[in-house]
Amino acid sequence: MAEALTTESLERMFEAAKNWGRWGDDDQRGALNLIDDKKRVEAARLVRDGAAVSCAQNFPTRPAPDNPQPALHMMIAAGDACTIPEVPGLETTMDFIGVAYHGMAVSHIDALCHVFVNERMYNGYPASDVKSTGALKNSIMAAKDGITSRGVLLDIPRLRGVEWLELGTAIEPAELEAAEEAQGVRVGEGDILLVTTGRYERGRGQGRWAVLDGIAGLHATCVPWLRERDVAVLGSDGISDAFPGPGVVGWPMPLHQCCLVAMGVHLLDNLRLDGLAAACAERERWEFQLTIAPLLVTGATGSPVNPIAIF
Repeated sequence: MAEALTTESLERMFEAAKNWGRWGDDDQRGALNLIDDKKRVEAARLVRDGAAVSCAQNFPTRPAPDNPQPALHMMIAAGDACTIPEVPGLETTMDFIGVAYHGMAVSHIDALCHVFVNERMYNGYPASDVKSTGALKNSIMAAKDGITSRGVLLDIPRLRGVEWLELGTAIEPAELEAAEEAQGVRVGEGDILLVTTGRYERGRGQGRWAVLDGIAGLHATCVPWLRERDVAVLGSDGISDAFPGPGVVGWPMPLHQCCLVAMGVHLLDNLRLDGLAAACAERERWEFQLTIAPLLVTGATGSPVNPIAIF
């Protein structure tokens, strides 16, 4: 069983996990610094059969319990009016998309300016550096050249012999290590770690639900484990945090708070990992090249993404 958490123990955990100053006082990339050219070459060597698997869900335009603010997709020019008078002979269609991507429905990456602890973000920058016009520090532009590294999937429902984890289930470090052993893989420095909880399998079997009612994820005691392994990016089919959280004042989402703020680890939320899990199981191989390409929006607190795993 995980240890009982207190405000004091979580504060100590946060301080022990800090990477502030590790890559310089002006750093805004955080743990992305762990992904260098050598690491990208290592990831490229994992490509053997060339199969590609998307790790994103479809753009969520329909209201649902976990999608109270649907994304927008509308046509500007459709096929029944496809000519442009100003350009004779050109027939075309055009559309518009818009999205408030933070939340529980859109596959997205959190920039390091997305969360604060005591009004500070990664590397000690003040919350006031995020203006009404966007972030001056730690924006998604830190990943402007994309993120490519070795991806590792830990499949916790497979380990437990179930289709999905029940709402609010908290995954402890020992279970991450048990999954590593069962799958013959080890998470290492500069890796992109993905943890599947079976969220979408549960949705197919039980129907979609308001995620604030509960979602499986990592227990707060996984923070030291993630810091020890030096992961570069953490992702989940949920939000990485088990929710409801530990019930400790000031620490409602300790994974978000410790990863983004203390460690400088970007987070991938609301991924679609059932296809990836099936591809891994088919090959009995749980490592792959993973590429993430955020939109280049100056000052953005994150971005919708479609991570692609290549086997």
